[in-house]
Amino acid sequence: MKKILIALFTLMASSTLFAQIKDPVSWKYETVKQSGNSYQLVITATVPKPWHIYSQNTPKGGPIPTKININTNPLVTIAAGKAKEVGKQEKTLDKNFSAKGVQVLFYSDQVQFVQNITLKGAVKTNISGTVEYMICDDSQCLPPTKKSFDIKIQ
Repeated sequence: MKKILIALFTLMASSTLFAQIKDPVSWKYETVKQSGNSYQLVITATVPKPWHIYSQNTPKGGPIPTKININTNPLVTIAAGKAKEVGKQEKTLDKNFSAKGVQVLFYSDQVQFVQNITLKGAVKTNISGTVEYMICDDSQCLPPTKKSFDIKIQ
């Protein structure tokens, strides 16, 4: 009986530890004025070791790529195309997805997603949207996550 109680206690304690790792990624959202009415929306993901986050350009059949969704704002023009990724991109045949033969693109430590935007005149407004992403380490992946942002442009 004592062994069963110890086993149950250990199981409950370990499940509590795993439950605490909901989302180890920290996010920072900001706009950086370039010139005139031109800005850059800079979304920074800081990913602790041993986790990594996937590129927007990760091919199908692999992990869920990061996706930046910017809400429509009549006062803001968003440059065409995906946000530029700034960071040390790694490319590998990830063992979590190697059965599909997919080479994945990912970032460890930190990556910035930079999107050029232009205000339609000298106005103050906000830019909002979501970041959808998935993180993995060498042995597991966490479910896809969606984070909302709302940033003042001044």
